[in-house]
Amino acid sequence: MKKSILYIAFMLTIGLASCGKGIYNERVVIPEAGWAQDFKTTYDLTVADTVSNYAFGIDVRHLENYRYSNLYVFMNTTMPNGNHTRDTIEITLSTPEGKWIGKSSGSMRDIRKILMPNMQFPLTGSYHFEIEQAMREPVLKGIADIGLYIEKQ
Repeated sequence: MKKSILYIAFMLTIGLASCGKGIYNERVVIPEAGWAQDFKTTYDLTVADTVSNYAFGIDVRHLENYRYSNLYVFMNTTMPNGNHTRDTIEITLSTPEGKWIGKSSGSMRDIRKILMPNMQFPLTGSYHFEIEQAMREPVLKGIADIGLYIEKQ
């Protein structure tokens, strides 16, 4: 019993130390890098702190053969009190000259879009987020995964 408590405490210490300022960072893989219009990525988060400031944003990983310079997504948010919001977000993936931006790894690009650099959660409780592509194509080729991140400032 004593060993298991020590083990759990040790694992929590390592886990919290490796988290840094991030309180949430979750990615959803898009099957076969083809994002269907009806495929929504979902993220659930329980918030206890409504005083601290957080950076809130979206991570996008795409292939270099993606045919557009940007990506439009819908973000649906459900707050603990049941209120819903729906926002349209544009994520720029290349310069006007056509040069890809973001970090490169082989034929893959990673973009981080900060939506709110100093956000405070208005309510404690469970938040539910959904992200869906808004590019008017039945299947959007070249998007590998979509993520949501929240970091304490």
